Formats: sequence, C-alpha cells, structure tokens
Amino acid sequence: MKHSHDTLVESILFAGLPQDQLQSIQNIIVEKEVGKGETIFLEGDKGAGFYVVSQGLVKIFKVSLEGKEQILHIFGPGEVFGEVPVFMGENYPANAVSIQKSRLLFFPRIAFVDLISRNPSLSLNMLAVLSMRLRQFAVQIENLSLKEVPGRLASYLILLYREQNQTGSILLTISKSQLASLLGTIPETLSRILAKMSSRNLIEVNGKEITLLDMDGLEDLAESGKI
Repeated sequence: MKHSHDTLVESILFAGLPQDQLQSIQNIIVEKEVGKGETIFLEGDKGAGFYVVSQGLVKIFKVSLEGKEQILHIFGPGEVFGEVPVFMGENYPANAVSIQKSRLLFFPRIAFVDLISRNPSLSLNMLAVLSMRLRQFAVQIENLSLKEVPGRLASYLILLYREQNQTGSILLTISKSQLASLLGTIPETLSRILAKMSSRNLIEVNGKEITLLDMDGLEDLAESGKI
C-alpha cells in the first residue's frame, strides 16, 4: 500500500517542496478509505477541506434538473480535488463519488490555511495548480460547446496518449458510460463513433485498450470535430 508521504512527493500540488515542509503537511493529513460508489461530498456541502487521491479513482459531477449526470472530472493518484471552496470559504460546487475502492488524503481547511500562511512556497504551488485547473476547464468548455462529439473523443484520446506511456496504446481507466458522460454524450453515440474511427483505421479497440493507429488523422479530427 502506498504511504501518504509517497503520494505527497508525487502530487503536483506538493512537488519540489523540502522535506521539512512535507513533514508539516503530513502531520495534518487525515487518511480515508472509501468503497466503490461511496459519496465523498455532495454539491452544497460545506467546504471543510480538500483531498488528494492516493489510490483509486474519483469522479466529480453535477446532476441536471432532469436528473442527468454530467461528469466534470475524473481524478486518479496524485491529483487534487475539492480545493477551490477551501480557500473561498464556500460550499462544494459539485458532487464527488469514488468509482473504485480508493484511498484519499484529506486536508482539513483550517489546519491547511494556517500551514500555507507560514510556507509561501506552498502557496505558490497551490496557485500554479489552480491556474492549471482553470486552463483545463477552459479547454473542456470549448470542447463541449464548440466541438462535435468525434472531436471531443479524439482530443481525449490524444490527452491520454500524452499522459500515459506513449507506446501507441492507451488504457481507459473508466467505463465507456463514464467516458460518454465526461464527453457530454450517451454511450450509444460513443460506441458508434468508436466503431467509425476503427473502420477508418484511426484506432483499434480491444476492450479497454485502444491503439492509436493514425496520430495525424486523430489530430485532424480533434481540430475539425467531424468524422
């Protein structure tokens, strides 16, 4: 089992911090184990603290008035979630549920705010993470509003390719229904687009493993949005 110190070292939020600061951070952590499908917080709950994923996967989502779920993010090991309301003194703006059995590091708001007030370099790291998150939101909004579903899917596959080992194959860490929600579509549409991309030799699908056969073609599709 991964130790909380290892998660801190690997997390973008705490990357590059000296050992004494890492130890101070570790002293305020509350470790939490959550089962698959367990609610971590609900939209509107008081922002009592934020989380770093140590093991597992967590989805952040909102539910429309019609009851339709829209996944906003899916976070894995080393990634941070629930941080914005902690600094604004507000409530969580969305829901968080584990989609695998997960181990989380919880950072209580009051203790963490006190800690960063004494460690300016930690504040700078936090600003960098929040800035990156804003850029990710901007890209996601652009994808959902301006690109058609094939372009969104191509963009997501290219992103996974860059994040993973770049061997030509990528591994989907979420179900196809969750991927459909993340891309703002339905599973049936996603399946049709995957089949069409396969027939055009852009990709090869084998269960959760997808081989990217034509990167130039995928990049063109990500740009045009149409197949």
